[in-house]
Amino acid sequence: MREAISSPPPPPSADALAHAQYARGLSPVGSMRAMLRMAERAMVRASDSAQVRGNTAHLLASSREAFAAWLDAIGRAERYVHLENYIMRDDRIGRRFREVLCERAREGVKVRVLYDWIGCWATPRRFWKPFRDAGVEVRAFAPPSVTDPLNFIRRDHRKVLAVDGEWGSVSGMCIGDEWAGDPDLGIPAWRDTGVEFRGPVAAVIDRAFAKTWGTAGGWLPLDEIPDPARVQPVGNVAVRVVEGEPGRSRIYRISQFVSVGVERRLWITDPYFVLPPAMAEALASAARDGVDVRVLVPAYNNWPIVGGMSRAGYRPLLDAGVRLFEWEGPMIHAKTAVADGFWSRVGSSNLNLASLLGNWELDVAVTDLNFAREMEALFERDLESSVEVTLVNSSRVAGSGIKERRAVERVLAPDLEDGHSASRTAAREARARSFRGSQVSRFMGRLARAATVLARALVGQRTVGREDTGWVTVWAVILLTVGIVGFLFPRVTAWPMALLSSALGLAAIVRISTDRRPSDQDDEAGLTRSRHRPERVGGTEGQGTARGTEE
Repeated sequence: MREAISSPPPPPSADALAHAQYARGLSPVGSMRAMLRMAERAMVRASDSAQVRGNTAHLLASSREAFAAWLDAIGRAERYVHLENYIMRDDRIGRRFREVLCERAREGVKVRVLYDWIGCWATPRRFWKPFRDAGVEVRAFAPPSVTDPLNFIRRDHRKVLAVDGEWGSVSGMCIGDEWAGDPDLGIPAWRDTGVEFRGPVAAVIDRAFAKTWGTAGGWLPLDEIPDPARVQPVGNVAVRVVEGEPGRSRIYRISQFVSVGVERRLWITDPYFVLPPAMAEALASAARDGVDVRVLVPAYNNWPIVGGMSRAGYRPLLDAGVRLFEWEGPMIHAKTAVADGFWSRVGSSNLNLASLLGNWELDVAVTDLNFAREMEALFERDLESSVEVTLVNSSRVAGSGIKERRAVERVLAPDLEDGHSASRTAAREARARSFRGSQVSRFMGRLARAATVLARALVGQRTVGREDTGWVTVWAVILLTVGIVGFLFPRVTAWPMALLSSALGLAAIVRISTDRRPSDQDDEAGLTRSRHRPERVGGTEGQGTARGTEE
């Protein structure tokens, strides 16, 4: 019987060799490179965006600086201007922008303006007529629709300006006198932040505009959809453009990623700071691990209800070691973050569920040491006009057996006392000359805070602190009153529920009969289709009735 002669084994593949190398353990340098690749891959997957290199970035540290840069860029436009903003007011600065945009359109530059219908609900219709007369195409984003009755929940909250595919700006500021101020009348401007870019990332920002423009109806022509690969590098700044879209949670994921990976410090400025639980825990975990986590919010919010809800979330963060500061000026509206002195975020996203999950937003993540240094310096300047919020111990009630409870109190930070009292004084004087809201709005803000505290307490996420006991009691009385009214007069509660159910049912039938595909599921919202339909430029003009309130 002859023995079978076995053939020699095949040589190992490249993948097998690589796996064997990992199994034996990488060198320290190899491990570091692998971790960097992993981190970049995670960033790309979280944001659905790769870094764009070869740019210059200039921080716009105030609304007036940003408006000056925007008007200058519009005035120098040669081919087209794309402006997308949540609010455009019919006021001094709004009319100034209209004048410059219309002038460029009359000179043959293609000008397109996209505004949010809800954001501009109070801007009168007559404001848009000069645009149309000058040849500017104006569109309203998501006006009321029978087929999309809940579409008002998802708004175009972006603040973007793109010019000629080579210059772009992203910010948190709308176009209105709140942001511009009025030096002649002594009205201070809101504190906000933006950034302008030159280089390939400007084309990426422009393509983001093309998507929302397509969602609002009709696509841009090919010559207004730039290719980033054809834009020459002009600097060494790396930028990631994070396009917030409903349900995608891109800035939410990337913010969590930075929060769990930051090593030394994370400084955040946010005007409507109502954190989802997962984001709050990410910040708290970083603080417990020794990271210098600081959050700057307005002391007097233009939306007192949101301000109240924000304060309801202070206690768990303070318990974990997060430092909270309230800005004493008129209103700080910036939406920024800077981590470890090299990573920065600027844009339109607030750290609340509406921005993180519901709206169209646009933010930029800049990886550059010099830019981050400017961001940190700006944050420190803002702290000079701020007051730190801390937890202070109350005295124990003798013989009561009640455990000591802690209250939230605003105190002067130890390192911000005498040296910067002049800055705080100036900020408070400026606030006194600005709009502070009515007594009713502040009352509603306190109720909103108490409602948030009560909701978290009822699900076991926190205790009701002494600072909230009175207002939570008010809510208890309100809820009991509503319950009694419901029992005694059921029609009072039944009719609104019946009307709401009927409206939603009718919308469902209309949606089934039309079989219309949601616009945000279209392939790249026109970037693909426009290659086959370059002739489609137009769409319906916006018919907003406008003055909205910013969020």
